[in-house]
Amino acid sequence: MTGTTSIIGLPVPSTDPIFLAIMVVHIGFGLAAVVTGLLAMLSRKGRGRHASWGKVYFWCLSGLCATMAALAVMRWAEDYPLFLLGTLAFASAWAGRRLRRRPRLHLAAMGVSYIVMLTAFYVDNGKALPLWKELPAFAYWILPAAIGVPLIALAWLRHPLARRRAER
Repeated sequence: MTGTTSIIGLPVPSTDPIFLAIMVVHIGFGLAAVVTGLLAMLSRKGRGRHASWGKVYFWCLSGLCATMAALAVMRWAEDYPLFLLGTLAFASAWAGRRLRRRPRLHLAAMGVSYIVMLTAFYVDNGKALPLWKELPAFAYWILPAAIGVPLIALAWLRHPLARRRAER
């Protein structure tokens, strides 16, 4: 089936009910990953809320990447760049979880996973979003990193837990 469907105001390049069902689950995982990732970033670091939200973020991102893989297989020619971005986001989050006892590396890996996740979203949807649609396509690829990398560097330099462990 060809054609376009609109889900939450975004054009989806399919009318296939299986594709659309996977897309709805994918959107749910994406929204949950964005929110829980922010909650983890803004929570006091260490055990407790940060670790809990971080775990939920990881599993939401895992679901997002699994549904992304299914969607990419169904439209490989158009979506393989999203598959590569999703794989990179998941690999970075997986490394971040493994590095949780090394705060600076953990921060960098988890931050990169969030940036890459947002990059994939903007690359796929930027042309349909208010303000973003006015930007050139290359901006979808670079703006998340242009904003996120300095924030990671700032957190890396200023966060007391990261500084204290680095000084040991």
